[in-house]
Amino acid sequence: MEKQKLWVYGSFAFSAVILVIILFSTFNEETLIYLQHFNIYYLIVAIGLRFFAFGLWAQRMKVMSMGLGHRVSFRRCYLAVIANLLVAAITPSSAGGEPIRIHELYKSGMKVGDATAVVITERFLDAIILIILAVGAILLMWDVIVGLGTAMIGVIFFSIGVLLLFDILLILAAKYPLQVKEKVMRLLNWVGKKFHTPAIHHIISRTDEEYDHFTSGLASFANRGKYGLIWGFIFSLFFWISEFIVASVILLGLGLPPLLGNSMFAQIIIALVSMIPLTPGASGIAEISATSLYALFVPTAVLGIFILLWRLIMFYLNVVLGLIGTILIVRREVSEDT
Repeated sequence: MEKQKLWVYGSFAFSAVILVIILFSTFNEETLIYLQHFNIYYLIVAIGLRFFAFGLWAQRMKVMSMGLGHRVSFRRCYLAVIANLLVAAITPSSAGGEPIRIHELYKSGMKVGDATAVVITERFLDAIILIILAVGAILLMWDVIVGLGTAMIGVIFFSIGVLLLFDILLILAAKYPLQVKEKVMRLLNWVGKKFHTPAIHHIISRTDEEYDHFTSGLASFANRGKYGLIWGFIFSLFFWISEFIVASVILLGLGLPPLLGNSMFAQIIIALVSMIPLTPGASGIAEISATSLYALFVPTAVLGIFILLWRLIMFYLNVVLGLIGTILIVRREVSEDT
């Protein structure tokens, strides 16, 4: 537990140090001019866009649950999305809040397998959209990507490969549930023999019990759940677009053009890089990759301020909202038990 705390605190500290270095290395007299003309209303719009994006995510959960025959309130889905932000911020990569969302869907009356199918299919749709956007960005801006260097190009293609592999495995699980289950259980039993702990055996037992419900939920999306899948894709697309537009709104607040095309390209690449599980919430990684990309078209004098504002809205706001959401869920659980 202490090691985990040190890991999380260290990652936050690393992020803060990187931000300070970026800020001071780009700060000059021209920076003060940009700050004097900064329009705070655009900052409010950028924050509002984040709340709107969370609403799109919550609505996605709702319509996908309806696709499997379950009615979950928008309020519970929104709370699940908000609470999941904290876990995602303190676990490796920018993902990690899935157990919270599964828990909230389960508490609404869904089977664990169906809840898992909804949450995993969310990631399936996210992966498809990011792959499509990434391929489009690569085709349109290959000259820019080449200039990023071999290491960054390798990371981009590695991330796309991981997303593609995840989608393929999910499709195989839906199409060949028994064969995939056999291999999954064989792997888990092998792990159980290597690590004799109650937690591992509990995972094996629950996987054996819930896997069939999970694959049944996936199959339902392909059959009677097409409604939920189609609307889930639509809400996923608008969610990612609203997330990517935040950076352009911040640029407008700093008196710069929105640079929508370049900024969208940069956001797609950052999203791919941030999925690599190196630090909690991609702390440090997101800042460095964003600086490298936006330095190509944002003036140096305002680059540090831009990165700071962008990270405050896209990461640190998540931590605050996630903490609030987690507290609300814990208070509800306590009141239900008493």
